[in-house]
Amino acid sequence: MTMNTTAKTTVSSRIPTEIINHIDEIAQTTQRNRSFHIKKALEMYVENYADLQISLDRLQDAKDKTIGIDQMRATLNV
Repeated sequence: MTMNTTAKTTVSSRIPTEIINHIDEIAQTTQRNRSFHIKKALEMYVENYADLQISLDRLQDAKDKTIGIDQMRATLNV
């Protein structure tokens, strides 16, 4: 997922101190700032949520063909 990085909006949120401390540790280790890591985490969440929603929609679609694990492994040669 490619995010538009030119237009920006400031968002205020209350985040537990323990989570912020973990983010700050990561920021120090990677020499990136806290905002960078929060932005990346949100991007990953949004992308994963979209994938999850697509999966759920496909599961509920009776016309969408499903295959078993054995057929999947055979198709992928694993």
